[in-house]
Amino acid sequence: MKKLLTTLAAFTALTAAASAADLPRRAAPPPVFTPVPVFTWTGAYFGINAGYAFDASSNSTRGFVQTPGNPVALVPGGLVPYQALLPNGSSLVYSNDSREGFSGGGQIGYNWQLTPGSGAVIGFEADAQYLDFGRRARFATNAVAINPGFIPVNGTLNTIDFFGTVRGRLGWAFDRTLVYATGGFAYATGTDDGARVGLQNFAGRRNDFKTGWTVGGGVEYALPTDSFLNFFRSSAVTLKVEGLYVNLDNNNGRAQAPLVGAAISPVGLVPVYSLAGASRNENAFAVVRAGLNYKFGSY
Repeated sequence: MKKLLTTLAAFTALTAAASAADLPRRAAPPPVFTPVPVFTWTGAYFGINAGYAFDASSNSTRGFVQTPGNPVALVPGGLVPYQALLPNGSSLVYSNDSREGFSGGGQIGYNWQLTPGSGAVIGFEADAQYLDFGRRARFATNAVAINPGFIPVNGTLNTIDFFGTVRGRLGWAFDRTLVYATGGFAYATGTDDGARVGLQNFAGRRNDFKTGWTVGGGVEYALPTDSFLNFFRSSAVTLKVEGLYVNLDNNNGRAQAPLVGAAISPVGLVPVYSLAGASRNENAFAVVRAGLNYKFGSY
């Protein structure tokens, strides 16, 4: 009897287990779907940049030949012949590499991307830059003597210390890569230490700024938000490579004697021009630079 009861209990347990296995199970909750955010270039940004600037002027005058009537100094009474070299017939030729050097500064701007992911991007940017064309006018001369009151200056570009631009930007985004063109207004100035004679025009009027235009383009790439460069917890850190051509005031294309130096006079430093090299005295330079931006706003 005891064996019969044990067998019956085991059979009952197996039957109950089999019945439970046939019961419908409670449905599992569906997985939660979290969409991956689509990157957009829309937002404000600020950053820094550094690069290399070099002379891009079309005029080829790089110095002068001393004659009884050339070069000339611009004094309050007008143009007067200036004896910079001895003897007459001596020449002074500037080195081209005295109009090139480091450029660096910062920028701010704002972009609007018309469609997230890939699509057109429009925006604007303003920057302020230090420009190290130096005032170190390197030259060669066959003169026996140089007037101790003569300071060689290799054109207006050698008197510029700072420049800036205010530009529009138009580009196309391929997700996190942006290819763009840019252009707009440019300005430049120098420190007021005497060699700023380059900011004085041929009529003797001094301007604090030279103005002009700029055009260029570049490529920019957005790093992930958690990049180790993201010190400001911005929505993105972007890296860019950019080239700009800057053309400053060239007196509306009128003939202009190129600036070749400055002379110490009773009224201070005055500009010295070479009449023999009168040309469209263009003041243009190019900048190739890399930059880093911190973007804020939409992801």
